Amino acid sequence: MNLVVGATGLLGGEICRLLAARRKLVRVLVRATSDHNKVSQLESLTVEIVRGDLKDRSSLDAACQGVSAVISTASSTLSRQEGDSIQTVDLEGQLRLIDAAKAANVSHFVLISFPHTDVEFPLQTAKRKVEEHLKGSGLTYTILQPTCFMEVWLSPALGFDAGNAQAQIYGSGENKISWISYKDVAKFAVASLDSPKARNAVVELGGPEALSPLEVVRIFEQSKGRKFGVQYVPEEALRQQKETASDPLQQSFAGLMLYYSRGNVIDMQETLRKFPVQLTSVREYVQASM
Repeated sequence: MNLVVGATGLLGGEICRLLAARRKLVRVLVRATSDHNKVSQLESLTVEIVRGDLKDRSSLDAACQGVSAVISTASSTLSRQEGDSIQTVDLEGQLRLIDAAKAANVSHFVLISFPHTDVEFPLQTAKRKVEEHLKGSGLTYTILQPTCFMEVWLSPALGFDAGNAQAQIYGSGENKISWISYKDVAKFAVASLDSPKARNAVVELGGPEALSPLEVVRIFEQSKGRKFGVQYVPEEALRQQKETASDPLQQSFAGLMLYYSRGNVIDMQETLRKFPVQLTSVREYVQASM
């Protein structure tokens, strides 16, 4: 039995779909307040639904019973509900889940994180503490650290509105990023369950090529046959936003934008030798979105 925590999210839902397609037994932890439509979509995959919350240790103990592997994609950053915060979910909640998995003799714990950056912000602090706790737990672990999801960063939610040919760029737009599809991250998560090479491993993940945000804009322009309007958010403005924000989530959003602005190139050659995943390119993503 595989327990997926964060299953109503974009990545968690895709992991459930892949596991179900492989006829793996899947249990998902959802809250009583979770989106009904998303829960119905999970139920259509014939997964086992259990009610619980990362803030409730007893519900985690119950969810982990009889489970061989836990995959956690949970975060408070996109779907916050009352009582959710980086402190209560991304830090304390994940620590509780690891401890519950250990108490239930779970064999393998897969944690979705992100690569280290020299910009300090609350979400990164939480992620690193959780990673270290997992490493020291005695559980067999896999920590996946994907870079920027193209479906998130190249979307209207973050100012990249391809439909209206408008792009918001953080920083100069010249530093390269190994953009990755969340669907490919899901493939790595599922592959790690059965791969000895994933045991007690930290794996940085990126896409098949590194492109600067401005290069990405040009790909969209070529595919759509129209010029994009580009608006820049300077690094200095992002630093000021991070320093003046009183809310840890807003500090973290500014920190993530600074991470984006500085770029992150990940060499995937060795990883792909261990995990033969077919990676999605930005060009393929653009064509599929047209």
